Amino acid sequence: MLSVNSDGKVLVRRCFLTLRPFRIFVLGIGFFTLCFLMTSLGGQFSAKRLADSPFTIRTEVLGLGESRGALRRMNDILETLVRRMDILARLENVSESRRTEDTGHFTMDSSVQSLGLMEKIQAIAQNVSDIAVKVDQILRNSLLRGKAIEGQRDLCDIPRDPRFPDCSGKVEWMRSRWTSDPCYAFYGVDGTECSFLVYLSEVEWFCPVLPWRNQSISPFLKSHPKKQAAFRTELSSLLDLMGTGKESLIFMKKRLRRLEAQWLLAARRLEAKIQDKPNEQKQILVHIGFLTEESGDVFSPRVLKGGPLGEMVQWADVLAALYVLGHSLKITVSVKELQSYLGVPPGRGNCPLTEPLSFDLIYTDYHGMQQMKQHMGLSFRKYRCRLRVVDTFGTEPAYNHEEYATLHGYRTNWGYWNLHPKQFMTMFPHTPDNSFMGFVTDELNETERQQVTQNKVRNMAVVYGKEAAMWKVNGKEKFLAVLHKHMEVHGTVYFETQRPPEVPAFVKNHGLLPQQDLQQLLKKAKLFIGFGFPYEGPAPLEAVANGCVFLQPRFNPPHSSLNHEFFRGKPTSREVSSQHPYMEMTIGRPHVITVDYNDTKEFETAIKVIMRSKIDPYLPYEFTSEGMLQRLHAYIQHQEFCSPPLPFPIAINTSQVNLPSSLVLINHTHLVWSPNDPPPAMWPPVTSMQVWLSAEGESCTSACWNHDLVCEPTFFSIINRQTVLEQLGAQCESTEAVMSHLYPAVSPSVRECYLQREPLLFSCSGQSTKFRRLCPCRDYQRGQVALCKDCS
Repeated sequence: MLSVNSDGKVLVRRCFLTLRPFRIFVLGIGFFTLCFLMTSLGGQFSAKRLADSPFTIRTEVLGLGESRGALRRMNDILETLVRRMDILARLENVSESRRTEDTGHFTMDSSVQSLGLMEKIQAIAQNVSDIAVKVDQILRNSLLRGKAIEGQRDLCDIPRDPRFPDCSGKVEWMRSRWTSDPCYAFYGVDGTECSFLVYLSEVEWFCPVLPWRNQSISPFLKSHPKKQAAFRTELSSLLDLMGTGKESLIFMKKRLRRLEAQWLLAARRLEAKIQDKPNEQKQILVHIGFLTEESGDVFSPRVLKGGPLGEMVQWADVLAALYVLGHSLKITVSVKELQSYLGVPPGRGNCPLTEPLSFDLIYTDYHGMQQMKQHMGLSFRKYRCRLRVVDTFGTEPAYNHEEYATLHGYRTNWGYWNLHPKQFMTMFPHTPDNSFMGFVTDELNETERQQVTQNKVRNMAVVYGKEAAMWKVNGKEKFLAVLHKHMEVHGTVYFETQRPPEVPAFVKNHGLLPQQDLQQLLKKAKLFIGFGFPYEGPAPLEAVANGCVFLQPRFNPPHSSLNHEFFRGKPTSREVSSQHPYMEMTIGRPHVITVDYNDTKEFETAIKVIMRSKIDPYLPYEFTSEGMLQRLHAYIQHQEFCSPPLPFPIAINTSQVNLPSSLVLINHTHLVWSPNDPPPAMWPPVTSMQVWLSAEGESCTSACWNHDLVCEPTFFSIINRQTVLEQLGAQCESTEAVMSHLYPAVSPSVRECYLQREPLLFSCSGQSTKFRRLCPCRDYQRGQVALCKDCS
């Protein structure tokens, strides 16, 4: 109890003043102990930290002896503290007793408080001792687990598995180069052998999965549910998908708005035709690479200055067709957006994608394909079978096969991608080796057709040439003078107000016209005349569709990569016999007239014939909206380049051959598929096939066309046999399988036969004066050369 006298009050106060610093000291020791324990052990209960690799487990714990020693030292300090405090307390009690004897009072509160503090100190010491025992047990267990895991990590020897012959070489590469791209660290590579092997087995596929890794979950099992595509009835949502900001996109959107009614009418017609046929909706990414900033986007600044618009016309129509057919689209003209859609990991593009590709198909161009290869790493090889490359001039097999192109001089800046040649999709049906994509042209209804025919101005000509440079080529003055003698000459050459274009004074130049105004000009004109350039653009087809006659120059010799700068470097050996071979070969007279411009008499005769003629508008079905929808629908539903190909036997000996017995010889000239044998599952169906032997020096493209057929490279795998050659009269004293774009073929002079060893080199376009080619041909729909009669 407290004393009421003044001395007692002073004693109590003095006791508190004495003990308060001691309390603070004890609390500080306790706080320090707690911090020490948290700091030392806080990381021991986390098996994986944020900065750790997703493929590695870190067990960074203190050594057992080190941790145990630290706790013992802490316990010793506290016990020493207790002993010293006990001595101090006894001294304090003796002192207090003497004072009490002197004053006659005994202060019980001070003694009780001292004993209470001693008990608290002893309790803290006991708690620390208990914690030390528990932590000791935790460290033992943690160390045992850590040793087990480290033992597994230490066992990461390079597997010697014959199924993975490249594993050791890839590990060696990773040892020296894993820091060359941040994407490796993103995937958990940290410089250890185990991290190399985990990456090479689970992210890439060069090594077997480590036995101690969880193999039950595969990152490549994701799939999206399949559903039927429904034809769309508007294009407004497509315009929103395309984005804004580029003149090229503005041009494409204007085209889509102008042709919207035409597209939707065509969709209703096609839907009625294929309503009972499968129409699976595809997830499609459209990446227009040539419009990206990284590729220079050279077209956008030239849209308003008469620059080439053919590519943008085609891309606008590709977008419209895919959208109207009901597929799910993502559209990008940005590499950054491309990376986002693909799931590209951070870094320089050496690593695969972070997740399975969610797109069934990717429509792009050569620029876009290069960008994908740069950023997709090994995933590009895995998913390139899903590419559809919009390729204006085409890519022949000899240029597409990287090894063959390099060895035989076919390597160019645009080839060597090792795709299936049918993955390249051209603006016109240049070569059957590729798929014909095409575009669409304005369609006239019956009333408009009659009005156009009635309102033609018989002596009005429009020149095909929007850039002033096209008018400056030497030799044009002579035939332009003849043209001016008979007709009124109009031009659509771009010019700025202060600098009129350098065109002849007799030319009535309208300047660069919007598409609607150009259509009106063509509806009045009788003649649309080409200067020889640009090659194979959409304008001549638009002119013929509006009732004009297209007059173009014949090239002698034909232009090709061997003799003309424009074609040099392009992945094709095709010889161009005129400015527009499709117009010459497929449409022809009276809508298309091809003459030698250097022959003034022939040129003038053609002008007179055109002025006297009465020509109706003409548009092939394959360039209508319905024709393009039908063609693209068939490609999407039937073309498959990711599935394993059909068996590819190289049948040299007769005993190896079973399948050709289904081929029946007709009139000793060609083979057809027997109607009594079930055809193999393939598209186009083999029932559309005929097999012919070409003349010496003739390509299969020409040989089939001469029989009113189309070469079909899909059938090469069926007929690549010695017995097929022999059935058609080839004498094979020896037969050899060789990698060449000219085979299968026979050399009549030496009676040697050659079969194809590399499926990617099957080529309709290959030709040589030494060989007669074995040619698979098929029938085709009139106006739709890309499809056989039974194809849909």
